[in-house]
Amino acid sequence: MPHGTIRASTLKTVMRLIMERFDCVENEALKMFYESHIGACYADDSTGLYGQSAYYIAGLVFEELT
Repeated sequence: MPHGTIRASTLKTVMRLIMERFDCVENEALKMFYESHIGACYADDSTGLYGQSAYYIAGLVFEELT
């Protein structure tokens, strides 16, 4: 399965988890994610982060943002 497809399906869950944790709307969650170090790593195929679970990725974001 292409990395972009995996990312897109996982990102939906990551966004939901961020929105729940920080009580924000989707646009705010996307901004928080992509401005984080984890968001940059997620977009980089060489890190392999795209292959991790949504809960793991969200946990890393939570750690970074709190």
